[in-house]
Amino acid sequence: MAPGLLAQVLRQLPTVEDDNLLTAAIPFADAGVYRISADCALVQSVDFFTPIVDDPRSYGRIAAANALSDVYAMGGRPLTVMNLVGFPACLEQEVLVEILKGGAEKISEAGAVIVGGHTIEDDEPKYGLAVTGLVDPARLITTAGARVGDQLVMTQPLGTGILATALKGEVITTEQMAGAIRDMETLNRTASDVMLQVGVNACTDITGFGLLGHALELAGASRIGVEIDSAALHIYPRVMELAAIGLVPVGSYRNREHYLPHVVNREQVTPELVDILADPQTSGGLLMAVAADKLAELTRLLAAAGCDAFPIGRVVADHPGAMRVD
Repeated sequence: MAPGLLAQVLRQLPTVEDDNLLTAAIPFADAGVYRISADCALVQSVDFFTPIVDDPRSYGRIAAANALSDVYAMGGRPLTVMNLVGFPACLEQEVLVEILKGGAEKISEAGAVIVGGHTIEDDEPKYGLAVTGLVDPARLITTAGARVGDQLVMTQPLGTGILATALKGEVITTEQMAGAIRDMETLNRTASDVMLQVGVNACTDITGFGLLGHALELAGASRIGVEIDSAALHIYPRVMELAAIGLVPVGSYRNREHYLPHVVNREQVTPELVDILADPQTSGGLLMAVAADKLAELTRLLAAAGCDAFPIGRVVADHPGAMRVD
């Protein structure tokens, strides 16, 4: 759903008052966190979507990794999951088997347990997970902790939405986006472990609202401004070329409409770069805000653990809740 429409709907709902709902006062939290004891809280999230690749098992792996990501972004550990399935009666049963096998692979890798699920007949396949995890409230990482002077670090390149659109349009092949597919299938578990070890101040995962939306949500929740160094962004091969010919997903236009007004120098940002910043990512990497004196340790440990680490900008006191792209 478009972020603007979603915001209009949510603001009409009653607020929940419960001292144990730790995310009640945290804008744009990646998951709900409910305290059950002094040193333990539940982390709960849900996500599902239609296929973005042709191979059913790969689709299952990507959808599961994406659904698990919110728990990792908050420093949690997935515990149990429930499968969510929409499936057309006209498709072969083996397709659904392969989707669920792919999801099970990632769930097992995460150390979580499948406890059930729910299926419905639908016009097109949909798959994802409802995830419950655990976190120590003292180690909870949210969107609200970024501090002026922090450095912004990403753990995955941009452009999966544009590549998936090109794949559906048969402009590129599966082989040409193999690197992006491999990244989308990768759990954010290792990156989460490293950020907990180092001690970052804030984190979010980059998914449907793109880097543009999720970085702005972090800025709004932390009441700071963010500055992005466009030259430091890592972008998958061919994405810039595809954006230049207008091959972008519908979600990019929705993100641009809602979030671009909060970019203070938007007139100076090229249309192609706007499309990439607004590109809705599927199972994207983490965006972390880390103190400047911990940046070298964070990037070193991420690299040693086999994760990408791209410093892409900084947290500033200017233009709180907004972004500048240089």
